[in-house]
Amino acid sequence: MNVGFFGIQYSFGLQQSAINPIYDFLGASPDQIPILNIAGPVTGLLVQPIIGAWSDRTWHPKWGRRKPFFLVGALLCSLCLLLYPFSSSLWMAAGLLWVLDAGNNTAMEPYRAFVADKLNEDQQGTGFQMQSFFTGLGQTLANLSLFIFPLIFVGKTGSLPTWVYASFFLGAICSVGTIWWSMKTTPEIEPDAAELEHIRANKLSPSGSIKEIFSAILEMPKVMWQLALVYLFQWYALFCYWQNSSKSIALSVWNVTPKDNPKLYEEAVSWTGLVNGWYNIVTFLTALILARYAQKHGAKMVHMVCLLLAAIGFITFPMIGDKNLLFFAITGFGIGWASMMGIPYLLVVNDIPKERYGVYMGIINMMIVIPMILQNLTFGYILKNFLGNDSRNAITFAGVLLLLACIATSRIKSKSIKN
Repeated sequence: MNVGFFGIQYSFGLQQSAINPIYDFLGASPDQIPILNIAGPVTGLLVQPIIGAWSDRTWHPKWGRRKPFFLVGALLCSLCLLLYPFSSSLWMAAGLLWVLDAGNNTAMEPYRAFVADKLNEDQQGTGFQMQSFFTGLGQTLANLSLFIFPLIFVGKTGSLPTWVYASFFLGAICSVGTIWWSMKTTPEIEPDAAELEHIRANKLSPSGSIKEIFSAILEMPKVMWQLALVYLFQWYALFCYWQNSSKSIALSVWNVTPKDNPKLYEEAVSWTGLVNGWYNIVTFLTALILARYAQKHGAKMVHMVCLLLAAIGFITFPMIGDKNLLFFAITGFGIGWASMMGIPYLLVVNDIPKERYGVYMGIINMMIVIPMILQNLTFGYILKNFLGNDSRNAITFAGVLLLLACIATSRIKSKSIKN
């Protein structure tokens, strides 16, 4: 059921670790990077809740409810991944990222609802954490490609290193191939007669989708508002890390910037791919263990501990001058990432009406992307004026924000889950 998540997350792994170095190769300055990344959160904000609302009111005897959106998103994503390495300018790369993110969000949003549709309450923890498992696996291979492919595909093709083409072409194959596999092997549950009648009688127009989203927000359970505060700190912090990890490692280990020594910086980018690959290995190794801990000790406690480990990892990360010791620091984030991709859904899923799974999963994504938009709009100014335009300070700042997310998690209360 969740194999398609592998392809989606391979693509996201490339976005996290390869897009910003590509911007660097094309001449972007550090304070330009946040605004160049605004495509992801804006498309997520616009696309995911609308797709969620549409999928709630969709049923096709052959294609099902959620699957048509998987397929369209995967095809769009694969096309953009094939085109991306041919970017000849900074703004061409930024424009393609908008379309790529729209495809990724179209494919990913219904997947959360797909799990909630298919699984009983006692299976949902494993279902959501299997998505964390495939998140870790897909992003591991994406990041490892940044280390391995430069050893195989040397030199430059056009404006970019040749290895970029290999990584993105493989991502295109994984995206559409794994989605096709999930669609082929996993049938959806057909709605009963009453639900089918409701779907036929309440088909959504684009304007109706907007009304449904606002209606759902107004009626949103209290626990989702509490989760929104956690996500504000958590996702702002993650974007700070993803945008600055390569430059932080280049400064702390090689003492170079992209402009000082492009060759050494490319080496730092490759090592960042290896480091980020490691945290994703940790993610898929710990994802299912966290599901068991959540069942035993409560989802809230598990997420608090994981956020604390991730915060400690980020705070120590820029202090390390030995490239091999970076793997120890980033291990905490790997455990935290395993929790972030699955455990928070357990905090809210039982408070969400079943007939609104799609739209509420889209609204949860709005809680993810709004902090990202804020980060893209504000962090360039913060980095330049308060953090010395030093990417190492950006990682430390991210660690402090995760500590605040941990505190906010401790304040979540829900009647329907073990706290």
